[in-house]
Amino acid sequence: MASHPPAPATPAQTAPHSDPKWLPHGRGPWQRYGMAIVLTLLAIWLRTALAPADTGGRFITASLAVALSALYGGFGAGLLSTVLGMVLVNFFMVEPYLSMAIKDPVEAFWLNAWHLINQLVVIGSIWMMQTQYRRLREAHQEVKLGQQRFLDTFEHAAAGISHVALDGRLTRVNQTFCQLVGYTEEELLRLDFQTITHEDDIAPDKALQLQTLSGQRTSFSMEKRYIHKDGHTVWAQLTVALMRQPDGRPDYFISVVQDISGVKATEAALRTSERLMRQAQRLAGFASWEADVTNLKFHAVGGSHLRLGLPSAVFTGQQLMALLHPDDQARFWSEWVLALKGHREYNASYRALIDGQDRWFSVRAEFERDADGRAVRAFGVTQDITQRTLAELEVQRLNASLEQRIQERTRELKGAYDDLESYSYAVAHDLRSPLRIINGFAQALLEDHPSLGGASGGHLQRIMGASKKMGELIDGLLKLSQYARGEVQRVPVNLSGVATRQLEELAAADPGRQVHWTVEPDLQLQADPALIEALMQNLLHNAWKYTAEAADAHIRVFSQDADGLRHYCVSDNGAGFDMSRAGKLFQPFQRLHPPHEFAGLGIGLATARRIVQRHGGSMRAEGTPGQGATFCFTLPDGAE
Repeated sequence: MASHPPAPATPAQTAPHSDPKWLPHGRGPWQRYGMAIVLTLLAIWLRTALAPADTGGRFITASLAVALSALYGGFGAGLLSTVLGMVLVNFFMVEPYLSMAIKDPVEAFWLNAWHLINQLVVIGSIWMMQTQYRRLREAHQEVKLGQQRFLDTFEHAAAGISHVALDGRLTRVNQTFCQLVGYTEEELLRLDFQTITHEDDIAPDKALQLQTLSGQRTSFSMEKRYIHKDGHTVWAQLTVALMRQPDGRPDYFISVVQDISGVKATEAALRTSERLMRQAQRLAGFASWEADVTNLKFHAVGGSHLRLGLPSAVFTGQQLMALLHPDDQARFWSEWVLALKGHREYNASYRALIDGQDRWFSVRAEFERDADGRAVRAFGVTQDITQRTLAELEVQRLNASLEQRIQERTRELKGAYDDLESYSYAVAHDLRSPLRIINGFAQALLEDHPSLGGASGGHLQRIMGASKKMGELIDGLLKLSQYARGEVQRVPVNLSGVATRQLEELAAADPGRQVHWTVEPDLQLQADPALIEALMQNLLHNAWKYTAEAADAHIRVFSQDADGLRHYCVSDNGAGFDMSRAGKLFQPFQRLHPPHEFAGLGIGLATARRIVQRHGGSMRAEGTPGQGATFCFTLPDGAE
């Protein structure tokens, strides 16, 4: 079974240890040397207290003080303790006592030399031990720091990293790899790489592993698909290296996984775009080309010249000129030169003679330029526009013919319209004459026979009323036809001023009525002033008439925005109408109220709508019986 890589170190394991108490590293000189002096003094005092000076073993306690000083303060502190101990021993324990005068200098020399040599050996040994320990400790810390750096690199690498045993089990994974496949670390350590590998990629992966194990290669790389925990496929670039034991036996694999799903998506999108572009070029008859401007040599890319029926993919300037229509050759050169100099874009159309037939082509090009701005290469597309050009020529021919027919038809309609207008006036005049005669004779009979009464008098009154009604109908028809012809003039019109003035005129003409009205200020629009006068006259007269029976009559002129348009409205609180019968409101001579309730011909609203329609607008009505009605219109063309 393959050995497992060491487990990641914990924070406690990787934290640096504090120095042992006996190491001098980190202590100040006063602390180290002060402790050496204290220990030496204490050792000499202890020796003098334990035994007389002449009993021997003068340096026993001093040697102990030297060792402790060296352990605590290092080589310098040990040397200080040695020298100080020698001085104190010679002062207190060498005859004459309490004096630096030495009775036997030779004996004292050898005694002190022996002590000095012994202590130097002790101090040096301790110093070497401390130095070696410090070096070992620093090396250990470097190793642990290297391990921590490796672990940090492993865990926080931008690529996914995993250790895989020889049997395929995952033994270690970093967080990037976990995020790539959607599993937690604990879940992955219970799986093998085959479980999270696309079935089509398992065999190639194993084959490369076997080659690596057999020594044919030391590592391998491949594009591989992983199966995410949620089921979708993740494309990755896999690089695998085999780690071996010191004796050369395979140990485990290190896998580095880089997510290339975005790259694969980009490649797929690029392939799709290229395929769609080729299809679009084929359907639209495009040919892509590039040109060496210096040698004036054109080359169609990817065999696209076949789409245009061109004889070759490569053309020289002379060969291209031979294909162009003689009438277009000079224009081609002039436009090409201007585009080369950067004076204009190259976008032109030319005729060419191919297989004995005239063909039309649209050409666009962009230029690659050097540091001096000189064009060195051109890239462009050519489209066969023969069918479009022929169609445009046919449309132009048809338009010319159509324009002629329209002019002829317009003259015919104008003649018919003039005839109709003349007929209308003639009819109106011819109808008015007998009406005036009838009304005149009826009036004469009443004047000549004032005593005429009963049924005869009633008949005469009805004759006179009918003739008057007939005259009003004729006037209405003429007015309606008048609003249906003529050119609409669009100038600024103050609708608020028009409405206010007409309401004041209505009030003056009917002083017995108490009608309250409100007009929204500064209602401006672009319209024909005469037609707007007639429009508001009809709407306001209608509102004035149908509020006659209202206890507190009120008329309102206002605007509102709806459906992206400005609506101008006239509302009242009068008789109103049933919305189920609203379709008859704008039809000529159609009335929703009987004549004995409200007088009128039923032509006012029809006239109002005709005026609105001539301005390109629309009109609507809303009403409730006994609660009033609202009429709104729009003038979208030029309305403000």
